[in-house]
Amino acid sequence: MAIVIGVVTHAAHGELFREAASTLRGVDLEWVSYDHEENVRDKVAEFLSTTRLDGFLAGPVPYTASRELLPPGLPVGVIRPSALDLTMALYRAQQQGWGGSPVSIDTFPAEAVDAVVAALELDPDQIASLPYAPTQSVEDIVEFHRTAYRRFGDRGYVISVRAAAREQLADDAIGIMSGMPVPATIRTELHELALRIESDRASAQRFAAGVFLISQSADEERARIGLMNLLLNTPEFAGAWIEDRGRRGVVVFAHKALFERVTRNWVAVPALAEAGTALGAQVSAGFGVGVSARNCVLLAEQAAARAEQENEPCAYLIEDSGVIIGPMGPVTTNDRDALSFSYREHGEHVEQLAKSVGLSAATVSRLAALDHELEGRAISPGELADRLGITDQSGRRLIRTLDAGGLVSDEGTAQHHPKGRPTRLYRLRISQELLVSRGQRGLALPAPRHAPRAT
Repeated sequence: MAIVIGVVTHAAHGELFREAASTLRGVDLEWVSYDHEENVRDKVAEFLSTTRLDGFLAGPVPYTASRELLPPGLPVGVIRPSALDLTMALYRAQQQGWGGSPVSIDTFPAEAVDAVVAALELDPDQIASLPYAPTQSVEDIVEFHRTAYRRFGDRGYVISVRAAAREQLADDAIGIMSGMPVPATIRTELHELALRIESDRASAQRFAAGVFLISQSADEERARIGLMNLLLNTPEFAGAWIEDRGRRGVVVFAHKALFERVTRNWVAVPALAEAGTALGAQVSAGFGVGVSARNCVLLAEQAAARAEQENEPCAYLIEDSGVIIGPMGPVTTNDRDALSFSYREHGEHVEQLAKSVGLSAATVSRLAALDHELEGRAISPGELADRLGITDQSGRRLIRTLDAGGLVSDEGTAQHHPKGRPTRLYRLRISQELLVSRGQRGLALPAPRHAPRAT
């Protein structure tokens, strides 16, 4: 599956970014262009609602405006102007006959300005610098440059990274030079982001193991069997191999990515709370990530033993690199607004719905969980495949099956590539059909898992 990176850029800088990206192969770029900074957040929000992303690239201004909207764990690259970019801007100014100073500069880090001033032997008293800060407004930057120009005796020029500031200064009798990063700087950040995504993908496909131990129970044998049945009927573990592990334990084999989803990126293990409620037993868990199945199990056993030393249900992760994460509790301590939805034993309504469309109950249950997570947002066949861990072809085939069974609605298309084919979007209707089958409209689906968000 090709890497998809969302790139946010001011309309005035679009050509610069496209030139920088021209050497990148194996990556699909989805563009978000804005004319005014106050529109960035809305544009990115709309973009994220319809596009599956593996990474996000933006300058400091659009990143600051939209960072709260980005999904947790999404790899992000922020393009910050460097000493090289400032040197090139000064060089272009000299070609214009403006000289090296006096000059006022915005957005560049203070250390980059100091390094260039020292290297070019410029007079620091003739350099005014305003480093980037998230609270800066365009008006603040414009006023800074005008004040500096007056301080220099109505002499000098401006180097500005902000397109909006350059526009406002255009009518002033001040020379203006763009300080935007050169293509090499953008290209470096873009390539680094793509490599980081590839590395994360490779890491997610590493083999991993989880060991769940009955720590406290009046009947360990019964609790172990109950624990195994609970994990087998958990849709999140549908792609895992689960088997007995001794007198009081269960071992789970899967890719690292599956465990990251189940633990919300190694923050909490809702299955521990489920076990406590359903089995009346205290369960501890350990996860191991290594180079082989044997190594993973050994690390998971060490992690589970460490978790058992705690006074309450929890889990630890140990990687062969030496990384240790924990303790991960059964739930987190924030407000209980993060609903991890699944059917413990599927239930007759899930079974009936699955039979009516020719799918397994486990698949329908996983789709119901995804439907709840999407909260009504439309999804493409490619994103559906990615969420379920199946191939794109299988995702398209599944959409056709759901469409034939009336479990999706066609929501039109989204055009992400100017020259590419539009992507068709669908809205899942699993939850709605299950509510109808139960004769309950407007009520929550049964047997949800309530798990608070991470601290």
